[in-house]
Amino acid sequence: YGMKNQTVINEFILLGFSYGLQVQTLLYLVFLVTYMVTITENAIIIFVVKRNHHLQKPMYYFLGNLSFLEIWYVSVTLPRLLFGFWSQTMTISFSSCMTQLYFFISLMCTECVLLAVMAYDRYLAVCHPLRYPAIMTHKLCFQLSILSWAGGFSISLVKVSFISRLTFCGPQVINHFFCDISPVLNLSCTDMSLAETVDFALALVILLVPLLIIVFSYCGILSTILCMPSAQGRRKAFSTCTSHFTVVIIFFSATLFMYARPRRIHPFNLNKIVSVFYAIFTPALNPLIYCLRNKEVKEILRKII
Repeated sequence: YGMKNQTVINEFILLGFSYGLQVQTLLYLVFLVTYMVTITENAIIIFVVKRNHHLQKPMYYFLGNLSFLEIWYVSVTLPRLLFGFWSQTMTISFSSCMTQLYFFISLMCTECVLLAVMAYDRYLAVCHPLRYPAIMTHKLCFQLSILSWAGGFSISLVKVSFISRLTFCGPQVINHFFCDISPVLNLSCTDMSLAETVDFALALVILLVPLLIIVFSYCGILSTILCMPSAQGRRKAFSTCTSHFTVVIIFFSATLFMYARPRRIHPFNLNKIVSVFYAIFTPALNPLIYCLRNKEVKEILRKII
């Protein structure tokens, strides 16, 4: 690679969305509104869950965790993107880039585990309703949420520590609106096979293990629901799971597409579109899905309003 002739770079330029001024203004407004809506929706869910004794159940405890996570998830990428639209400068230092990458991946990994925990909770509630209160205690809820956060942040630490050891030479342009794994890896001018292998293996672990838990949980839920004698019982059991199931499908279809495939074959503009979907719009959609599909939350919100 002739490392001697190349200068090692310590800052990157994020291309973002390099369209005309009118399109950029429109995107700025859309992203700003989405950011504000996401923060507000998730804050309302946390507030409602905290303040309402009807919602002091494991399902809503985990939902509060998810809402807290979503607030940070959008805050890792969106404020910087909005600032870039405003100032027209999209440079990011190497350390800021690695920090953004670390927190983004941490929160995504945490969400994988948290969604699996929520599926397990629904499985116990539907398949073992009598034993459910004895199994899903406050202590276990707390331990499972700590496991989700600790698991996500430690897996990300391993991934990012391997990536941050690589040497980056010119060009310093990242064709993306934030520091994501593949656009950053593609700028490395040293052998990155180890970093790629570690990243790919951990991506499979953090995506597939929770996904298997979710699949097994839903297989159990489905077989239990199908065996229920009354149509009303079936409908009630099914309605407690639909919102979570919808969120799981949206989240995992986007993340599997992005992270569980070899690095080299990425068409970057397609990457950007998918990233906008799961990094910006999904956190705004999730609270809506949970609130619109959930009778208890809807009733309480109606009372508050």
